[in-house]
Amino acid sequence: MIASLPMYDLPALHSANDLFWQAIRATLGHGPAALTRTGDLWDHWQSPDLLLSQTCGFPYRARLHGHVQLVATPDFGLPDCPAGHYNSVFVARRTDKVSALEDLAGKRFAFNEPMSQSGWAAPKVHLDSLGLAHGPLVQTGGHALSAAAVAEGSADFAALDAQTWRLLTRHTPLGEALDVVAQTAPTPALPYITSLTQDADALFAAMSTALSTLDSATQDALGLKALVTVPSQDYLAVATPKPPQI
Repeated sequence: MIASLPMYDLPALHSANDLFWQAIRATLGHGPAALTRTGDLWDHWQSPDLLLSQTCGFPYRARLHGHVQLVATPDFGLPDCPAGHYNSVFVARRTDKVSALEDLAGKRFAFNEPMSQSGWAAPKVHLDSLGLAHGPLVQTGGHALSAAAVAEGSADFAALDAQTWRLLTRHTPLGEALDVVAQTAPTPALPYITSLTQDADALFAAMSTALSTLDSATQDALGLKALVTVPSQDYLAVATPKPPQI
């Protein structure tokens, strides 16, 4: 069986995610002894042996819907977001003193990957709605790498998952180099999933119980306020822009 919690697993959070998984496993009564942190995520998500993982809303609506079950959606208590939702923040170099998103039109835009809700889809929809166009695209492979690309000067702005940005400001120096310029509208947060052969309701119950048993320091590290249920149609209703042309 496979269990992975890859989407917010910064090195500084490995121990907190391990504790969360061990609490889930103890409550559930079965599961892998440790989280999987190697291998391709698509292989995890599409494996018939998947017990628990976390994906992004874009991969779910584009390829995983109908092939996996939704288990739960995290609520991080993010500002201006309903429960179980998140948004993207546009960041630029602090030294550039950017005051509005319009100032970044035509500038180099760093994004993590084409099938990212927070790194590509949400910011592209937001820019389009304002009639703004980004300039040359810089694909980085990860939110932290996008933030670093802006900080180091190889890109001028990026859009990051708001919870990832919160974690980066807490655990890395990137928050000191970048400023938030704007934010997108909220969309459903990154869902926890399981294979079609598993009991999704039992997993939701185990995860909720496990979260309540974690000590306050671990809960604070994870940033998880609660687990909620967001219906699949809410994920499927999110707008999907054209893929990036690199």
